[in-house]
Amino acid sequence: MGERYEVEVPAGLVEPQLRWNGEAGRDWVAELPGLARECLDGWGLRLDGRVMHGAAALVVPVVREADGRPAVLKLQLRDEENEGEAAALRAWAGLGVVEVLAADEARGALLLERLDEGRSLGGVREALDGVRVIAEKLARLNTVAAPAGMRRLGDLAAAMLDDVSELLPELADAGERRLLERCAGAVREVAGEAGDRLLHWDLHGENVLAPRADSGRAERWVVIDPKPLAGDPGFELFPAIRNRFEAGEVVRRFDLMVEVMGLERERAVAWTLGRVLQDCLWELEDGEVRIPDIHVVVAETLLRVRS
Repeated sequence: MGERYEVEVPAGLVEPQLRWNGEAGRDWVAELPGLARECLDGWGLRLDGRVMHGAAALVVPVVREADGRPAVLKLQLRDEENEGEAAALRAWAGLGVVEVLAADEARGALLLERLDEGRSLGGVREALDGVRVIAEKLARLNTVAAPAGMRRLGDLAAAMLDDVSELLPELADAGERRLLERCAGAVREVAGEAGDRLLHWDLHGENVLAPRADSGRAERWVVIDPKPLAGDPGFELFPAIRNRFEAGEVVRRFDLMVEVMGLERERAVAWTLGRVLQDCLWELEDGEVRIPDIHVVVAETLLRVRS
């Protein structure tokens, strides 16, 4: 029984929590070992390997004692991006997403099917093959209407546009200011019809894992880690364009996703420019005075396509 209580918080999770979430992140990190113990006991779990982490979540390999099923306990500080994760995954049940075995969203705790963390779509030889898989996954996921209560793209778009006049003057480069103003102009054209589909918001190669060989799953790839949102599927494209980035592949990846997902091209351009704008405004809120080169390349490329 003692092995249940040896969950330690990796330093690689502590640093981003302090940087991004300040005192709230510090408090959450301090509470993590106790929260893990409560979940292990409450859900009848035992540890089954070394803990893993990203920048936002602790992932603990476990076995469910009642039936010996391998699983992972995912613990994360609740915020607006991960709120509704369990509801989204359940709404997508049967569409190639990770299975939710138990959830306590008030604590930011999920018990999930264990996948093969050593094989992600990000590791495929040809990046374009990965983009196609992501587009095929999104084409299925975006057929589902967002459950009630999900945050809405229309609200995010309105907030972004409100922030433009305040934050863009912080940019040191006049050309970058003009570029983001054009992105904002594209968003204004579509913001009034922001859509109601259930979006993943962050589907890139590292958020698609292979199933375990003993899982019985037929599909080759399984989607994880949504940041659910109700909106237009055109807002889904940027992560797959940015992941394993190649400047000369922007239009090719964009066109592939538009074709596979059956999107209206002009709207998809506008919403992808919205994703660029969103990321850049976050950079400015964090005190940056230049925007990332990738965002400049994607915005300039898609604005040329648009014109």
